[in-house]
Amino acid sequence: MNISGERPLVVAAFAAYLAAFITMAASAVFGRRRFAGRLRLAADAETPSGGNEVDGEEHGAELGADLGPSPQACTGPAIFALGFAAAVAAVIVRWVRAGHVPMQSMYEVFLCLGPAAFLVWLLGRVRRVGGDAWDALLGAAVLFPAAFVMDPWPQQLPPALQSGLFAPHVAAYMIGYMLVAKAGILAIGQLAGWPRRWPPWRSCEHGAYQMVCLAMPPLTLGLILGAVWGKRAWGDWWNWDPKELWSLATWLTFAAYLHFRSMTGGRFKSINSILALAGVAGVIITLLWVNLSRIFGGLHSYA
Repeated sequence: MNISGERPLVVAAFAAYLAAFITMAASAVFGRRRFAGRLRLAADAETPSGGNEVDGEEHGAELGADLGPSPQACTGPAIFALGFAAAVAAVIVRWVRAGHVPMQSMYEVFLCLGPAAFLVWLLGRVRRVGGDAWDALLGAAVLFPAAFVMDPWPQQLPPALQSGLFAPHVAAYMIGYMLVAKAGILAIGQLAGWPRRWPPWRSCEHGAYQMVCLAMPPLTLGLILGAVWGKRAWGDWWNWDPKELWSLATWLTFAAYLHFRSMTGGRFKSINSILALAGVAGVIITLLWVNLSRIFGGLHSYA
C-alpha cells in the first residue's frame, strides 16, 4: 500500500495555513494602523465643531464599518480556505486508503485536527472574537506533526474501536479541543496585555470566554458518548482509565471557569484567563501526555 498518498496534501495544507497566518497577521497590523489614523482624523474634525466629546468605542465601530475590508483582509481568508480544502482532501484520501475513519492513531488525530482549525475560524467570525490569524497558525501547528514528524503507516482498528460511536466521540473532542486551544491563545493575550483589537473592541478575555462557551457542548457530548461506548465495549460506564480521568478533570476545570466567571461578572480577568489556561493544560495532558507517555497505561493506550 502506498502510504504517502495524503502526505503531499497535508504539506500543502500546512503551507497554506502558514501563508494565511502571515497574510492575516500583516493585514491586522496594517488595518489597525489604518483605523487608528482614520479615528484620529475624525476626532480632529468633529471635536472642535461639535464641542462635545465623541464616544470612542461607538464612533470607532462606525468608522470600522465605513472602512470596509481591504484587499489584504480578503487574501488571508482565501488562502486559509484553500488550505482547508487541501486538509479535507487529505482526510478523505487517508480514509479511503486506511479503510476506516482516520481517527485511530495520533497521526490521524492531528490530520483531522487540521480541518477543524478552519471551523474554529468560522465560529470565531460569527462570535466576533478576533485573533483570526491565530486560527491559521493553530491549524499549521496541528498539521506540522502529521506533515513532517509522525509515522503515517495505517493500523488496524482494534475491536473496541469498531463501533458506531467511534467517529462522533472522537470528532466531538477534536472540535472541543481546537476551540479551547483558541481560548488558550486569547487567555495568554489577556495576561500579556495585548491591546484590544479594532471594532468591535472586545477584549481577549471576552473572546476566550466565547470560545469556552462554544467548546463545552462538544466536550460534554464527547464525555457522554465515551461513557455509553465504554458500557458497550467494556461492560461499565466508567473504568477509571487515565484518559477518562483527565478528560473529566478537564471538563470540570472549564465548568469551574464558567461558574467563577458567571458569579463574578467577569471582573477578575486575570484569574479567568488562568483558569482557562488550566483547562487547556488538561487538554494537552489528555491528548498528548496520556497517549505518548509510557507512564499512563490503560484502555486507551492504542491511540
